[in-house]
Amino acid sequence: MDHTFNAPLVRGTLIKRYKRFLADVRMEDGSIITAHCANTGSMKGCSEPNSAVYMSKSDNPKRKLAYSLELIQAGETWVGINTALPNRIVESAIKRDILQELAPWTRIRREVKYGKNSRIDLLLESDEAPPCYVEVKNVTLAESDVAKFPDAVTERGRKHLREMSEEVARGNRAAMVYLIQRTDCESFSPAEDIDPAYAEALRQSVSAGVKAYALEAKPSPEGILVTRELTVNL
Repeated sequence: MDHTFNAPLVRGTLIKRYKRFLADVRMEDGSIITAHCANTGSMKGCSEPNSAVYMSKSDNPKRKLAYSLELIQAGETWVGINTALPNRIVESAIKRDILQELAPWTRIRREVKYGKNSRIDLLLESDEAPPCYVEVKNVTLAESDVAKFPDAVTERGRKHLREMSEEVARGNRAAMVYLIQRTDCESFSPAEDIDPAYAEALRQSVSAGVKAYALEAKPSPEGILVTRELTVNL
C-alpha cells in the first residue's frame, strides 16, 4: 500500500456535505455525527446524500471533530477524497518506480519553498540531474471513463503551473502529477467546462516543458494503492 490507515475505518452514510469542510454522517447504529472533510474542491459527483462513506477516527482529545471523511462511494467505485494524503501517496509511488520518467532522481523532499511565496509538493533531487519540481493534485471527478481536474475554478492551480514553467525556463525540470483516487477511468483530461483558464494554462505549461502524468489509485478501507499510469489528453 502507498498509504495505510492507522486504524480500521468506520462506515456510515452521508447525509450532507456543507461549508466545504463539514459532513453530517449517519453511523451504523443510527446516530448522527459531524465529520471533518479535508477537501477544498466541490466534490462534484462524489458527495451525493445517502452515499456510503468510510471515516477515520482520531484519538486526539483536542480535536473538535473526531472523525474525518476518507472514502465515499460513487456509483460502483470508491473515491478517496482526503486531499491531505496525495503527496505521501505519490511520493511512495515514485519510490516504487511507478513513474519511470521520475526514477532517476534519488532524493525527495516535501513542501519546499520556491517561486513567489509558494511551496512545491515534492522536490526531487539527484547529483546527476537538475532538480525536478513536482506538483500533486487529487482527482475525484469523473465523466464517463475520463478523470478530470479541477472540479471548481482554481486560480491557485494556475499560479502553480506558471511557477513550474518558470523553473523549466531556468533549466530545471517540473511535473504535474494528477492522482486519480478511483478505478473507473481510462484517461485524464483537464475540466475545460469547469475552468477553461486552467485547461489552457496546463496546455501552455506542457508546451513550455512541464510534464503531466496521471496515476490511478485504488482506495479501500485497508489503504490506498497506486496501480497504474493513465493517458493524459490535453
